[in-house]
Amino acid sequence: MAIGPSSTPSPVPAGIPCWIELACREQAVAERFYGALFGWEYTTQRDPATSDGRYAIAALNTVPVGGLYRAAQGAPLGWMPHISVPHTASAAEWVEHLGGRITLGPVAIPDRGTIMHALDACGAPVVFWEVPPNWEFVTGIPNTFSGADLNTHDGVAADHFYTKLFTYGSHQIGDGETLDYVEWLIEHEPVLYRYVMGSEYSRDTPPHWLVYFDIDPARGVDAVAGEAIMHGGTVVIQPYDTPFGRMSILADPEGAVFAVIDHSRVTEGWGRAEVDDPYDD
Repeated sequence: MAIGPSSTPSPVPAGIPCWIELACREQAVAERFYGALFGWEYTTQRDPATSDGRYAIAALNTVPVGGLYRAAQGAPLGWMPHISVPHTASAAEWVEHLGGRITLGPVAIPDRGTIMHALDACGAPVVFWEVPPNWEFVTGIPNTFSGADLNTHDGVAADHFYTKLFTYGSHQIGDGETLDYVEWLIEHEPVLYRYVMGSEYSRDTPPHWLVYFDIDPARGVDAVAGEAIMHGGTVVIQPYDTPFGRMSILADPEGAVFAVIDHSRVTEGWGRAEVDDPYDD
């Protein structure tokens, strides 16, 4: 749920979240919402892989924090973390060997390295990126990426796939039964998290990622939740306290779900809020 404040180093170590990306219906709507909520500014690049040939780079104080693009008709919408790999061709072989499936690429993108889309062994979409030497991606400061959970119905399959692919260490945070929540680590530092969806999700909810954004303690998660409503979004889960900090799950005006977290507001004990499935349409 948290990786430390940094600008992603170069070369980027394998298994590190190296980018986040929002697939949306109306790019202008998404840009206005996240610009108002997080203070992002945008530059637009040409990208023939997107439905309208446009790709927006979101930046905070001129440093890239993520991307937004208009998805093709019928394509999945929402936030997706990208995970670094040293070689996409080799990663593609390992993905298939470990029970995943390649859905796009590897594809070389001018000045942005090589990218590959896949479904992992539990059926969740995931993007792998072999980034260029001059890659920039700021994380872990207010209004930027904080971390991501893989929400799945099959924790065993997910753990096997990612720990073998990236030689992650794995540490159970929950009790493994009523709460099956695992952190994946590199050199004892958590980089991603895996959650087995509980009764708050319907059994037909597809596996998916939940992306978290850091919130300034002086501003607070409760205030951000209120601002999201003012800007056309919704509060999926009201703010609540966790051992990682005070958090809330929100949705943008098009329904893309994301989380915000204030790491200064920690509490002992752990519990997942019992709410309606945010992915149940």
